[in-house]
Amino acid sequence: MNHTLYVPVRLSGAGVFALRTGRLESGERTGLAFTSLDTLARTLGPAQQWASLGEEPLRDMLAPLGIGQLRVDPLPFGPPGTPQPTMIPNDLGFLPSVPLPLAAG
Repeated sequence: MNHTLYVPVRLSGAGVFALRTGRLESGERTGLAFTSLDTLARTLGPAQQWASLGEEPLRDMLAPLGIGQLRVDPLPFGPPGTPQPTMIPNDLGFLPSVPLPLAAG
């Protein structure tokens, strides 16, 4: 069964929406996705833009970027209350121009 995921996106300088990606502590790039808008907002902030995608289309978009890892509902690093994102931000994961169903979060 394919569930809808809420995927963080950003608008590039060229006006194209790009998936936000992250880096694990090892330095490996990873995709980010959330099962609810509440979890996305708690992790990345309420102003984070997002798109809704199924897991397979998301993985298909990450594959050309060389990203095989996908973290769903990632938890923040550090002890509880530490205001850090789960992954080290890395917004270099630009995608070719692909229509995404964008919703402002």
